Amino acid sequence: MNTPLLSAVTAYIEEQGGGQGLFPTAIEGFNIVRSYQSMMPMRNIYRPSLCVVVEGGKELQLGEELLRYGTMECLVVSVGVPATGQIVEASEETPYVGVMIDFDVATVRDVLEQLEVLPPQPEISGPCAFVAKVDQPLSDCILRLVRLLATPKAIPILAPSIVREICFWLLSGPHGGEICKLALPDSNIERVVRAVSVLHTNFAETLRVEELADIARMSPSSFHQHFKALTAMTPLQFQKQLRLLEARRLMATQAANVAEAAYKVGYESASQFSREYSRTFGIAPKQDALKQQKLQDLYASRTVRSA
Repeated sequence: MNTPLLSAVTAYIEEQGGGQGLFPTAIEGFNIVRSYQSMMPMRNIYRPSLCVVVEGGKELQLGEELLRYGTMECLVVSVGVPATGQIVEASEETPYVGVMIDFDVATVRDVLEQLEVLPPQPEISGPCAFVAKVDQPLSDCILRLVRLLATPKAIPILAPSIVREICFWLLSGPHGGEICKLALPDSNIERVVRAVSVLHTNFAETLRVEELADIARMSPSSFHQHFKALTAMTPLQFQKQLRLLEARRLMATQAANVAEAAYKVGYESASQFSREYSRTFGIAPKQDALKQQKLQDLYASRTVRSA
């Protein structure tokens, strides 16, 4: 199904030389992806962002929850979390085409403060990611961002206002309450997010749940409950995922050996690191490092970067 948005995104890709891969743009935090084939599951840290499938289909595994989204559906991630994503619908005839827009809490909070009525709050908090339909107002905003790329001088003036508008439509939608709770000062979620930020910054250190609970100004039991509801993981599982993903990056991009990577991310035992790594990724660290390096070389050869 050809739409104005798909036509505009495809035209931009062709202007950059065509092909498949990641297509960064001149708008900070706004990236485009095209793929001609389904991809193997990839474990990554998903930043707070809006991921829109313009054509094709993707899946995200967050803890035990599987989120699937297809053409003109979007994934909204409100907190930086480790998760496994993969492209599941793509072909030469109908490639996967998607756009990703980063957003921050400050922008959401600024928009929220100008709303006359707060979005209704759900009684039970779910994970920090959800799938929604891309309605016409949201589609129009993304289309304007794509078209704005043809006028670089206008980007610093107009792009921030379009991103604010995107925040408005998300807050006004059926999942507005989930996004709203992230931005409300001193809410339980906002307090848990403070602890999440500390984990992201200090994942190589030994952090006890009691310390994180103090940061969130909660009792350890309440913190543990709210943390798992938000991230679909316990604090210990979350920290372990951050460590293993950073170790994977060090081995793949900086040629660190297994022991070096293990100690840099906070492990005291290389053998324990190897066991947990193999359990998480289904492959031994050294073998995976070689595999990741080959994938990166292949991906880089197909990635077209904007000037």
